[in-house]
Amino acid sequence: MRHAGPMLWRVRANLPDRPGALGSLAHECGKSGVNILRVQVFPGRSSVTDELVVDAPEGFGVADMVGLMQRAGAESVVAMECTEAALDDQPTRFVKAALAVLDQPATFPDVVAHLFDADLAPAGGHEDVLEMTVGNATVQIRRSTSFTSTERVRGAAMAELVTHVLSREAPPAPQSARETAELEYVATGDAVAALSGGRVAGRASVAPAAAEGDPWPVDMWVDPSWQRRGIGTRLLADVARMARARGAEEIVLTAPSDTQAVLPMVLSAGLRGRIRMVGETVSVRIAVSELRV
Repeated sequence: MRHAGPMLWRVRANLPDRPGALGSLAHECGKSGVNILRVQVFPGRSSVTDELVVDAPEGFGVADMVGLMQRAGAESVVAMECTEAALDDQPTRFVKAALAVLDQPATFPDVVAHLFDADLAPAGGHEDVLEMTVGNATVQIRRSTSFTSTERVRGAAMAELVTHVLSREAPPAPQSARETAELEYVATGDAVAALSGGRVAGRASVAPAAAEGDPWPVDMWVDPSWQRRGIGTRLLADVARMARARGAEEIVLTAPSDTQAVLPMVLSAGLRGRIRMVGETVSVRIAVSELRV
């Protein structure tokens, strides 16, 4: 596919860890009319991973970019089009991400996905996974390009920051303690509802998996006026036990990626969950076989 005018590319590749390797790459770029706008180096044992943002001339495609890098001695080349956001200063991005999770720790899965450019669904049939542990929850983000050891250390540090902040936070107080105390949880069939004076404040249901071995899907809703009162946490725990009683081994809850209630809900319920971020969706898989009676 041909493009009109110059365009930006984000390119990742492994180069030999020897003097002049980056110079050879710069020379090949110059011969092809490719302008290097930003370089980030991730050191390794026998090779280094270089990430470049480059401005390529009209007509440049993925095969052209990969060929250029390989002529310079690069391996494991991944090239994709990008926007000018890829030129943002990396230390500044990390500072802003830290400020975001300090302000709202529950946004950690979404913030860290953007930080590591994993906010788009992986393409090309390959994806790498970065796992970070917050309390008893494992947050997973995925992308097409492999995560370097440096990025994995940075992700662990961000998760440690969130864990520290959450451990110092007191749970939000209900707007009306009396109303919360009067809530009644009623289970019927495959669903459980939170009722206040006959009015539904929240509900959750579980359905059998579409195929053997798949997790059982959970559907959950909490009235906005009743959120941040622990209702979602209670509903999730109840429906997880309901699924286990019916023979399920895992359940899965899916929500938009910017949903802030997922992380605190899993932590508050005392469940061991895997929070997976892919594109605009966050899913939480919970092994109900590990639930305490």
